[in-house]
Amino acid sequence: MNLSEQLSNPIFRLVGDIADKMGREVYVVGGFVRDLLLGIPSDDIDFVTVGSGIELARRVSEALGHHNRLTVFATYGTAQVVHDGLELEFVGARRESYQRESRNPIVEDGTLADDQARRDFTVNAMAICLNADRFGELVDPFNGLDDLHRRLIRTPLDPDITFSDDPLRMLRAIRFATRLGFHIVPETFKAISRNRERISIITRERINDELSKIMRTSKPSVGWRLLDMSGLLELIFPQLIALKGVESVEGRGHKDNFAHTLQVLDQVAARSDNEWLRWAALLHDIAKPVTKRYDPRLGWTFHNHNTVGEKMVGRIFRQMKMPLNEKMKYVAKLVGMHMRPQGVADNGVTDSGVRRLITDAGAELDDLMTLAEADITSKNPDKVRRQLAGFAALRERMEQINDADALRNWKHPINGNEIIERLGLERSVETGKRIQTLKDAVKEAILDGRIPYEHDAAWDYMMTLPEATRDSE
Repeated sequence: MNLSEQLSNPIFRLVGDIADKMGREVYVVGGFVRDLLLGIPSDDIDFVTVGSGIELARRVSEALGHHNRLTVFATYGTAQVVHDGLELEFVGARRESYQRESRNPIVEDGTLADDQARRDFTVNAMAICLNADRFGELVDPFNGLDDLHRRLIRTPLDPDITFSDDPLRMLRAIRFATRLGFHIVPETFKAISRNRERISIITRERINDELSKIMRTSKPSVGWRLLDMSGLLELIFPQLIALKGVESVEGRGHKDNFAHTLQVLDQVAARSDNEWLRWAALLHDIAKPVTKRYDPRLGWTFHNHNTVGEKMVGRIFRQMKMPLNEKMKYVAKLVGMHMRPQGVADNGVTDSGVRRLITDAGAELDDLMTLAEADITSKNPDKVRRQLAGFAALRERMEQINDADALRNWKHPINGNEIIERLGLERSVETGKRIQTLKDAVKEAILDGRIPYEHDAAWDYMMTLPEATRDSE
């Protein structure tokens, strides 16, 4: 098979010509070839040469002149050239051997065949020659093209060896299956299950990177289900396992919260590319297992699972070595508030409730509404219609609140220092408590709609409160 017509970018001829002058074989390999055959655009191109990849990269960089950036990674024998929006990676063909306690291979110079054999999956083991006499020729020793057409994920060599040598490949198999909509062949999937304990030698950061890529796919639930089916999920994210299953007492059962969570995740993913909103969807019911109770009158309850879940987010992020920054706070906030929109809608969408929701959600209001609406997974169509109608009424009322934008960026109209100075108060702990009482009362009046969200109106109202006039009588 010849793919020369698909290699229309002049960079491929340039690299091939330079390799010819050096007397080298050169190939474009890996994910770029896979995506090229799938018709998926890619700006990340990997080249393999039989010899020094760094030397070839230097020659390519020189030929491109000033319009490129060369970075050499001498420790790994690789180099990168960034040119015209493309990331060109160069490496010498190599063969690898592994020691059991590490996924870092012992690397030796090798042939193209050696390099293809070390690849993770057949669909990633294809190469296209760029030398002039064979330009565009597909080199496919493991029938990757056939697997690509049949949408299959399999390893080039024995899957037990492949996954034991580098256990990260187990997560990559699941990630590719999720992203591409491919099927992992049974023997390869069984090998993932057999070797799942080997995931313990992989750093948490590398695991998180694969999970992040799964979360950014169009239907991330596929990946999480495969992680569960393979046995990897209980090793890398045991809190999710606790959501699984249905318990029944007196003939009354609750829904499978794991299945519900994945449905919510997909519904959020269909509406938003925000990865951290998707994490909030995955974690929104994470506290249900620890708050689950059976009440003979009410059935199954999960009281305060939102607030308990909000606190669990920080612990989970620390355990998983995920970012302990604004992203974590964002996820925790949405988990803690995910039931609020439904509560406001159920209470008749009062102005007071809407104002409080806008103020408390702040900049996350739109994302909170997306999560809350995605949380509707009932199989009862009448219930779904009622809930969606309630949310529609809530959205309409939020648009009608004339100071909604100001409330989303809530800042109290009265400063504590102003209260101290104008009322002539001494600074003390007791004064601080008194000021907070006054400010809370003013905020409640604004959110109830009794006074406008303005400084002078807020001050005039505050001065009618007993706490404001107590010392000046």
